[in-house]
Amino acid sequence: MQAEIQKPTQPQPVNTFDVLRLPNFRWLLTSNVLANGASWIQGVIISWLVYDITGSGTMLGMINLMNMLASLLLSPFAGIVIDRRSKHKLMLLTNTWFFTINAGIGLVLFAGITQVWPLLVFSLLSGMGLAIDSPLRQTVLFVLVPRRLTPSALGFVQTGWAVMRTLGPIIGGVLLAWIGAGGSFFLQAGIFALVIVSVLQLRFPAQQRDAAPSKKPTGDFVAGGLHILKNPHTRVFTIMGSILQLCIIPVFVVMPAIFAKDLFQSGPQVLGYLTSAVGFGGIIGGMVATSIKKIDHRGRLEQIAMVLLGCSFIGFGTSAGIWPALGFLWLSGFFEMIFLINNQTLLQLSIPDALRGRVNGILALGSGLIPLGSLVAGYGADQLGPRPTTVLMGVAAILITLVVFLVSPTIRRYRLSAFLAFDESGSPSTE
Repeated sequence: MQAEIQKPTQPQPVNTFDVLRLPNFRWLLTSNVLANGASWIQGVIISWLVYDITGSGTMLGMINLMNMLASLLLSPFAGIVIDRRSKHKLMLLTNTWFFTINAGIGLVLFAGITQVWPLLVFSLLSGMGLAIDSPLRQTVLFVLVPRRLTPSALGFVQTGWAVMRTLGPIIGGVLLAWIGAGGSFFLQAGIFALVIVSVLQLRFPAQQRDAAPSKKPTGDFVAGGLHILKNPHTRVFTIMGSILQLCIIPVFVVMPAIFAKDLFQSGPQVLGYLTSAVGFGGIIGGMVATSIKKIDHRGRLEQIAMVLLGCSFIGFGTSAGIWPALGFLWLSGFFEMIFLINNQTLLQLSIPDALRGRVNGILALGSGLIPLGSLVAGYGADQLGPRPTTVLMGVAAILITLVVFLVSPTIRRYRLSAFLAFDESGSPSTE
């Protein structure tokens, strides 16, 4: 039926800041930035608490494992709920959940309980909330924002995430010193109260059900999985996203601490510099990616960004001193954000609205590649050394990208204007 699809007309030019004129998007962006900030603050505080109580790196890993297991096990079923239920009510429910568990753990800490099991329970409950919240926010954006404005909207959302990735850990450290762990969790509960206020300002259109849900949840789950497998655009951009999860993010997680301590013979201050360099690069990259309008071949742009990201890893791995390492990590964060914004934009535009929650729920399973990649990176650092391992991870990202480019005409021919011109088909003609 491909031949029957008319070639789409060129969409009207869109200014980068047009999306900010929409009250719905401003409130959605506000809620996202606040929630991301609370999440990054929480990560610093709970890691400090667990290590302070137990002195065990294994328990730190267990906390992260509990959070991720809950998210991975529930995400596919969360997608079914998102497509079946009121998205506005689900947003209110999930953020009320986050408010409650943060206030609860704050009370536990103020009561003087210094055991680790409440933190494990908190991490599990937080992961359960994230299983719904993460795919829900991806889905809601396409409900509230006109399709032609979604590239800019996704760019602003990802840039806000990059800002919070940089500032959140710093704020978390300051809060620990000023008001302690218990007070910090109460403050996070306050942040989620503000998120709830922001969500209450959203005005959702009348809910539409474009496809009747299956009577069995497994049927809905299969429908989402089949779309990923059968739609060439969703499939190829999912593969490209897995490169980030398997080869790139694990290096950011594992290597800075090793480089700071073992190679540069320094302490936490240099580790902070290395981590912040990635964050600041990501902020600038997000601003640039959001402003790009004239490049229509976004598939090629996404792949160029990944190749340059791999090259910056090679530079970081071969850096002889701190300053070159900071420069290459800044470039890594810059190209990572350009890749991420383009990848998420193209991926989301390929998903029909009727399946968006289910597909995003399944895509959330890709986060399971991060601990696998981190294990590979850590083992490589022990056996080969951190420098060769970082270089090899960068080379692997480049090689996989080149293979995808060579074997996939879908990504070579992709034109953003074609997808923006179609309402929700997910597979317009890009010839």
